[in-house]
Amino acid sequence: MLDPITFSSAKPAPGAFATTWAAHGPTRTVRSPIDGAAIGSVTTATAEDAESVIAAAHSAFQGWRLVPAPRRAEVVRQLGQALRGRKEDLAQLITLEMGKPIAESRGEVQEMIDICDFAVGLGRQIGGLTLPSERVGHRLQESWHPLGVVGVITAFNFPAAVWAWNAAVALTCGDTVVWKPSSKTPLTAVACTRIAAEVLERNGHPGAVCSLVIGSGREIGDRLVSDPRVAMVSYTGSVPTGRHVGRVVQERFGRHILELGGNNAAIITPSADPEQALAAVFFGAVGTAGQRCTSTRRVIVHESLYDRMVEGLKSGYARLPIGDPRDEGQLMGPLVDPAAVQTMQAAITRAQEQGGVVLQGGEVLEREGGCWVTPCLIQAHPGMAIVREETFAPILYLLSYRDLDQAIALHNDVPQGLSSAIFTNDMREMERFLGPAGSDCGLANVNTSTSGAEIGGAFGGEKETGGGRESGSDAWKAYMRRQTAVINASGSIALAQGVSFEL
Repeated sequence: MLDPITFSSAKPAPGAFATTWAAHGPTRTVRSPIDGAAIGSVTTATAEDAESVIAAAHSAFQGWRLVPAPRRAEVVRQLGQALRGRKEDLAQLITLEMGKPIAESRGEVQEMIDICDFAVGLGRQIGGLTLPSERVGHRLQESWHPLGVVGVITAFNFPAAVWAWNAAVALTCGDTVVWKPSSKTPLTAVACTRIAAEVLERNGHPGAVCSLVIGSGREIGDRLVSDPRVAMVSYTGSVPTGRHVGRVVQERFGRHILELGGNNAAIITPSADPEQALAAVFFGAVGTAGQRCTSTRRVIVHESLYDRMVEGLKSGYARLPIGDPRDEGQLMGPLVDPAAVQTMQAAITRAQEQGGVVLQGGEVLEREGGCWVTPCLIQAHPGMAIVREETFAPILYLLSYRDLDQAIALHNDVPQGLSSAIFTNDMREMERFLGPAGSDCGLANVNTSTSGAEIGGAFGGEKETGGGRESGSDAWKAYMRRQTAVINASGSIALAQGVSFEL
């Protein structure tokens, strides 16, 4: 049997799977951002391949939806066990292909395992309500039913976990899944799909329950988004593409979950523990080389602590180990590709043109074949347009404030609304931040980083972040259709609101 994690640059992996592995588009060589070396190749899918995958997923849904939810959850449980058995192998592949430190990649695979565990329990908890009726001998019943084919379009920065957030819940809810991963990280997607296919086959279910299609957004992504057989599209990525996805899906009255930009800020108040705040901001800004949607991009510091925080961050950045992310103890690896390096450099230049002062970092490191930079600290002011934008790179803007109202206004004065944090030991400041006039983000944290969400809570944000919710809590409802039934056991017909209609 083919090892799911093994790839060869000499034999491309097919980039489409439903009942069989087959793809007929151009072959793409995959290179590691660590050193530019070829680590494998993928034959991309054509529009015809995508059509075959979607048709197979739609056909598989007809049977999968009839499998009792606890039995569907048992398949997801076995998927979680299979991921446990290959945790280190998958983590090594993610690091090689995407460039994040191995400790973070292990954490990503653990997220996949955790969401499978969550979905297993969900299989025995999906339920509606029984509600009282105003009519004698009647009752109202609310039920939840499988929705259909779920298209999952993921980004490069979490090449496995975001798929799992959607797939584990969708499968338990009775949906089938078509996954279009980022073209920057296709090997991880092939490996995960191979593992899922083995579990489905072992349980007598068709592989099209959990299928894959790799290709360009223009050709493959648009086909997935526009197809009426795809009942819901979960898209993680940029705001401009998210706008397009939202428009196309809404025009055909489909459903969507949009997880888009994040321009996350941490407010540091006078009562904060400075060392705790430094540690959290450091991880939030530098983790995954600033390529998380929840990365800390702005720090809003009370003027009494500003100099101390600047010096603390400069000291930490100066000591930051930047190196091969496969080595234990490395805290920052490369950016994902040369284009990301260019984007970071352009943002730093714009920040300086707008009055920002580079306090530390921002250099391109000359390492053969890789995409290496040093994280950048920039002293900023509220009038800088670049501060209101998300740059997917390790750039941290530092701003100062005098009172909490000013800090919250600065915090909220961006188009994005994903994650937020406040560092305080004042209960009134905490409640103000968490209240209706506080943070306008979907995620609000107290004395911890903007980054590092747990799967138990629903994940997502407001404004240009898209409003979608994935993962835990009651996010499962987005993957199902709600039905309200009226059951009449009275032996006669009675209309609601006292309406009489007799011949």
